[in-house]
This record gives sequence, structure tokens and C-alpha cells, in this order.
Amino acid sequence: MDKAAFYKLSYGLYIVSSIKDDKCNGQICNTAFQVTSEPPTIAVGINKQNLTHEYIQASRKFAVSIISKSTPMQFIGTFGFKCGRDINKFENVKFRLGETGVPIVLDNAIAYIEVEVANEMDCGSHTIFVGQVRDCGILNAAEEPMTYAYYHEVKRGKSPKNAPTYQAPDNVEREGRYTCSVCGYVYDPEKGDPDSGVKPGTKFTNLPADWMCPICGADKSKFEKGG
Repeated sequence: MDKAAFYKLSYGLYIVSSIKDDKCNGQICNTAFQVTSEPPTIAVGINKQNLTHEYIQASRKFAVSIISKSTPMQFIGTFGFKCGRDINKFENVKFRLGETGVPIVLDNAIAYIEVEVANEMDCGSHTIFVGQVRDCGILNAAEEPMTYAYYHEVKRGKSPKNAPTYQAPDNVEREGRYTCSVCGYVYDPEKGDPDSGVKPGTKFTNLPADWMCPICGADKSKFEKGG
């Protein structure tokens, strides 16, 4: 079975957020989709181990913030590779509370959809929450949405282990590459890290001492040879 076929499915990239006891949390999600148009219904798939899952089950509501192509990788890393049990993801993020009281991320977002949960489906490791749209709007009409294909192919992003699309690395060591032990990002010297000012052809050992993983912000000591 060639699981690469899963990458041919079309996905977006979103921040799904919720609230519990006045505490906000959110996560990167690529399984958010419209189910019906009348009434407008949205569904999301959330891993049961994630704090956002706990918040949605408690509050029965969530928001989907659709992020743009230009979203920085470290912003994605905060919501995708760090846990809300360890940090406050909203500490340095612009957001507002929607009509239902859930946090709507404004930074790097082009639109939002606010949902009240009507039903849920147990899917093993994940739960699909289905709900009716209570509010939605455009935040930045000039930007294009980030697709999962763009995230993988252009941004060279990875899927966290709790994501439904996660695939274990092939463990084939390629010369000069180093892998982040925190999020799985692979530094490829042939491509460099242009977003951080690192030109293609730069060896990992020649990276500045203060260089950090462009996805999760881990320092060089968290990288392992191979990838």
C-alpha cells in the first residue's frame, strides 16, 4: 500500500480554536470541511490527545481560522508542534472572541468560521466534530489560503505525530541533511533556509549558532544527522 496517495487528497491548513474556563487554545488542523450549505455545517477532525479536543468537548464550540500562504513557519510551529498544556499559544497572537465566545485568530488569517457543535463521531484516534456555523467573515481578501500541498512542497513542512496525515520518516539517511527531533523538519543544505536568510548550499555545520528550526523554534542541538 502506497500511502503517498493520501498526499493527493486536497487539504487546507487551518487553526482550530476553542475555549474552556476562560482559557484559550488552538491547533493546526488540515481536516476542516463544509458538510452542507443549508443550514451551513462545518466538520473538523481533532486528535483525542490534543488539548483543543478537550476544550471543544467541554464548550461544544470552536472556530476555524483559515491561514494565508504567507504565514511564517514559526507561527505554524507554535500552533502545530507545541502543546497548550506547556505554553499559552495566544500570548503573542492577535485574536478576538467571537459571538459564541471562542477565540478567533487574526494574525495571518484571511477568513474565519465560528461553529457550535451539534454532533460528533468517534474515529479511533480522532473525533469528528460537526456543527452549525454561527458566524463567518473575510479578514484579508487579498491573500490566498495556505493549502496542505503548498505547506509540504513549498514550505517543506511536516505533519505532527497527532495529525491524521502523519507518516513515519523512511529513516533513509541523505548526505548533509539534519532532522529536528522536536517536529521532524529536515534541513537540506541544497535548499538552505531562505526565509531565515540561509542561502542554498549552506552546510548545517556552517549555520549561525543562533539559527533555529523554522517550524518549531528548536535550536541546533535538537537536530540529528540524517533525514
